[in-house]
Amino acid sequence: MTNKTDLTLPPEDLFFDPWSDAGMSLLRAPEYLWRPITGGIIEGFAVSEHDTVNAKIRSHVAAAGRNRTFTTPVEYASVPVVLDQADYRKSYVMAGGKYLLQGATATRVINSFRWDSLRGSDDAIARLEVFFAQRRNTRLPTDLPKSLALEPELNVAFECRNTFNYFHFITEALARLCLLDDIAFTGDIYFHYPHPDDKHRAFCAAFVDALFPEYAGRVFFERVPKTYAKVLSGFDLVGSHLFAPPEETAPLAALLPRARAEMTDVFSLAFHQILERNAVNSSLIALRKRALAAIEGQDFSHLPTRFFVGRDDRQSRARHMAGEDLLIEHLQLFGFDYVVFENLSPLEQIALMAQAEMMVSYHGAAFTNMLFANPQATVIELGTLQTAQWRWADFWPLANAARCRYVTFFADFQQDDPLKEPAFGQDGIVPTSLSESGTAQVMAFIVSLFGFPPDMPSAGSVLKLGQRLFKVGAPDRALALLEVHDAMLEGHAGLCLLKADCHKALDEPKSELVALDLAFKAKPDRWQTLIRLIWCANRCERTQVIRWALTRLERDFPERHAAFTAKHAWLRYVV
Repeated sequence: MTNKTDLTLPPEDLFFDPWSDAGMSLLRAPEYLWRPITGGIIEGFAVSEHDTVNAKIRSHVAAAGRNRTFTTPVEYASVPVVLDQADYRKSYVMAGGKYLLQGATATRVINSFRWDSLRGSDDAIARLEVFFAQRRNTRLPTDLPKSLALEPELNVAFECRNTFNYFHFITEALARLCLLDDIAFTGDIYFHYPHPDDKHRAFCAAFVDALFPEYAGRVFFERVPKTYAKVLSGFDLVGSHLFAPPEETAPLAALLPRARAEMTDVFSLAFHQILERNAVNSSLIALRKRALAAIEGQDFSHLPTRFFVGRDDRQSRARHMAGEDLLIEHLQLFGFDYVVFENLSPLEQIALMAQAEMMVSYHGAAFTNMLFANPQATVIELGTLQTAQWRWADFWPLANAARCRYVTFFADFQQDDPLKEPAFGQDGIVPTSLSESGTAQVMAFIVSLFGFPPDMPSAGSVLKLGQRLFKVGAPDRALALLEVHDAMLEGHAGLCLLKADCHKALDEPKSELVALDLAFKAKPDRWQTLIRLIWCANRCERTQVIRWALTRLERDFPERHAAFTAKHAWLRYVV
């Protein structure tokens, strides 16, 4: 049996259309294709020792927020399916000779097609988009095909990218095992992987045993290739978004950030890349619920709530962080323990995150366990410009599923020339180097969140730290920092505006108004502050303040005054 794949064929001969092609049927129709959900807080900050690197990091983080972050994340449906003539090859699955586009597999197979078919040319992209458009627009509206009955003796099979990377196995393979809940079947369950058997890791079976005890003795791990005449499986519909009926998916455009409002084509490959980082498979949310239920009622009081996660090099690539010892030394002063996930049982790993106050670690698969974090947890990642560019978004769905606070500090490359950007395809993931100044910034952030605002050397450093606290949803901690440095506020518009923002976030309009007044006095050539004063004064019912601000606006910024009063008719009743 061959394990080869040929991606040079035309798209219509390669990609399985769930709405039209024969070979897949749903055992349970989804209640929705997608729906908005409440997500986590995701932020990134630059802490490189080099200004040029910091500028690149800030640019990338800003672009991610401005261009690639939905106004709210979405949950995309995952469903149990029956596949006919299913072929498991490499890390893909085919039905009726065509590749299923599901979850993260969809991106990998599409990227492989673009490269193998036309060596990554723009023609390959255009060819794909034409194909998907034809499929969407030439068929009548239809539901996904459903199976009339389940043959209970059918086996179950899931494709794995691999069974040695914790992130890929948990998020892409294990999560779909949840789709079998409430389905009566007696067959065995197979996880198929593409690599040599000696790379297979024991954690896969350990997590299956811990979270799915009802399948004891029925779960097997087997190398591809493998063919089934008929098999049960799971399907993450987000990968087939490009085939989906326009009437169901076009509303996704409304979730794009304001800077991408012109992107009305939600079926372009460019949009699909944005969707991936903002979408959470329902199977992933189901795995989180199952995991938390598995630890309910058990005593895990021996586990720490503040911890730094290290790595067991026996089971993974060594990627230790330069500056790790100094950081740990400081963390231990605030009650942090050093833990290695590989040394804990699956249930202990889940419980550790479920009761965590704060986790800190350098970039790696350990952040997969963020899926099990409680919503009040803060998860801090230490990475580089490279991880910001290539790996940051991998963990966004996990943070959104957990609804926790996920903060990344992007530091330096651990290499001879820290200013040289490594080539990802050639150098792989380059380890992180956290300088003493980077450590100081990370620790200032951490202790501020714990309610111990540090003594900062300058107004600029107070503003940077305060803005970071505000961005991660901690306006109360930012205010505490400002109170410690109250003498620096006078004459500093940035600090006064930050204080106003914090009071606004805490729904304290009178205090916000006072801070805005200080901000305008510090920088009277800023017309935006006058506009904010007017709105805040209106909320506080301070008519005299509104009149004063309008007078100043008309005197100093007549064009702005004319535009503002023309747009808001209620002002004529105030003057």
